[in-house]
Amino acid sequence: MFLKFINKIKFLFALFFILLGFIQPSYADGHKVNFTLATSGSETDQRSVAMAEVFAPMVSSFADYQPGYNGTMFDQGTELDAISRGNLTMSITSAQELAQFFPEFSIFATGYVHQDAAHQVRVFNDALMDPFKQKVEDELGVKLLSVMYLGKRHVNLRQTKDELTVNTPADLAGVNLRMPGTDAWQFLGKTLGASPTPLAFSEVYTALSTGAVDGQDNPLPTVVDKKFYEVTKQIALTSHLVDLNYIAFSKKTWDGLSPDQQMTVQRAADAAAAYGRLKQLNLENSLADFIRSNGVEIYTPDLEAFRTHVQAQYVGSEFAASWPEGVLEKINALGN
Repeated sequence: MFLKFINKIKFLFALFFILLGFIQPSYADGHKVNFTLATSGSETDQRSVAMAEVFAPMVSSFADYQPGYNGTMFDQGTELDAISRGNLTMSITSAQELAQFFPEFSIFATGYVHQDAAHQVRVFNDALMDPFKQKVEDELGVKLLSVMYLGKRHVNLRQTKDELTVNTPADLAGVNLRMPGTDAWQFLGKTLGASPTPLAFSEVYTALSTGAVDGQDNPLPTVVDKKFYEVTKQIALTSHLVDLNYIAFSKKTWDGLSPDQQMTVQRAADAAAAYGRLKQLNLENSLADFIRSNGVEIYTPDLEAFRTHVQAQYVGSEFAASWPEGVLEKINALGN
């Protein structure tokens, strides 16, 4: 009889701990939760500034915002895995990184698809994005809260314009253009006519200064923020990608928040994205003169030649094969 009683107690304890594993943590009891964010950007990057100056204060009543800059917390490209494993709360991720898990996201990383910052927002808020967002939640445990505007990406080279004038994709043949290491990024580099070279963002300045790569592609604010103008001689305004980032958030952490806290996090993310978007647009419009004053030539190549060539490379590619039917047409319909 006594042994049966002991075994019953053991069973109840085991059942208790099994059930405990299914209980989501709750942060609605007055205890603050840590929101850790990892980014490859610097502290002065407008996305970082927006999160620190807008997002963090809006959630400060229940969360401590703890950012890690310049890839010091997690290497670029590993942040989504870290969120999925429960080792990170937030990241500023890209469509290219998401395409590593879900190939259909490559449509949002395709050259000359998004027209401008406003078009990005319309696409992200449209119902066409719902299946994309839901899949990321269900299979990766990551919520995509809002879309951030990174800017129009251009080709930035070590060579002077006299040494190499970029007018069409053919002019980039043999140029070692640094691109992030994911397949979607590398393919984009090829569509531009270049030889894409995978390299971590933190290593780009040194690689440019030593000649390990011939160039890189980024928006003008990034060229200034990372001081690439010190080690390059020209920028061809290809505008080949109206680049974006998503504010990615742990679904597990989200589920532990109260409905009011969830609403606050969502509003904070949208406000930070809007603030960063405005700042980035203003910077894009004002930085060309500063870059020129540092000896970098800036000019516009044959954009129609680039657009035609880039889009033709995607037709029939493995990336286009993963796009849900009709989505590209819906994206185009939301444009100007």
